[in-house]
Amino acid sequence: MSADISIRNRRGSRPGRKAITSHRWFTPWLLLGPAVIWVLVFALWPFLNTVFLSFTDARPLRTPAFVGGANYERMFGDEMFWNALTTCIIYVLVCVPLLTILPLLLALLVQKKLPGIAFFRTTFYFPVIASVVVVALIWTWLFDSRGIINQTLEFLGIVDKPMAFLVDRWLLLGCAILLTVWKGLGYYMVVYLAALGNVGKELHEAAMLDGAGSFRRFLSVTIPSVRGAMLLIAVLIAVSAMRVFAELDVLSKSTGGPGGYDMSLVMLIRQVGSGLNGNIGYASAISVALFLLTLVPLAAIAFMNREKKAKVSA
Repeated sequence: MSADISIRNRRGSRPGRKAITSHRWFTPWLLLGPAVIWVLVFALWPFLNTVFLSFTDARPLRTPAFVGGANYERMFGDEMFWNALTTCIIYVLVCVPLLTILPLLLALLVQKKLPGIAFFRTTFYFPVIASVVVVALIWTWLFDSRGIINQTLEFLGIVDKPMAFLVDRWLLLGCAILLTVWKGLGYYMVVYLAALGNVGKELHEAAMLDGAGSFRRFLSVTIPSVRGAMLLIAVLIAVSAMRVFAELDVLSKSTGGPGGYDMSLVMLIRQVGSGLNGNIGYASAISVALFLLTLVPLAAIAFMNREKKAKVSA
């Protein structure tokens, strides 16, 4: 019997014999199928449906009728839309530089091999794990008229009456931005730590031999080495800032601050499109505008990368 097995093995190993495939032709499609269906059902179809609804007067429990660009005309003349857009732009202009530079400085600090540095790394990353809503509630207790900060300021005699942190338009916006920056420091610090790990020590040693100090090495060696990570982080922050919701919603108790001036675009979409009388068509038009606005930083980084490749090839 062992002789028969050896003969079969020799026959199967003859050159020119067609190899037996381990899978069918449709096996890859079966593996890709769930992911493709997920994207089509929960990403592509909702997006196309939102674009279609933006040209209608869709409302709950009513058949939508085509109205052309009426929703977009209303949007450009809506003061609430421009206030929300202004809030988002301010959010972007403040958060992008802060969350691009501060995490880099923090990463340079925790990168040093010092006793107990692992504890500080964990501490700085801890806010990333916490929920945005939970952190916003804690922020509300801190900045409330009878919160810890106001009571401390009154106890020290710095102010005579509580400061309206959560009532004043600009103070409320500043508290929300401070919350976003505090919560995002640890996440982007980890990204910078990964980028700094690829920076060769010989570059810093060569700069030190040339007489460059710490600040000069930071400008001439560190920043050029992590420029790609900085661009990526700046784009991520810009997109997230344009879509800010939880921070402003919780701190303003879903009112958008005094007169609704601190309402973001996402909050405006929720306000316009929710309820049985919600204008889903107009909310869809604002959603499309928000989508186009988030493409701006992505187009900017694509253009910068294209210019960089053109210079390298030249």
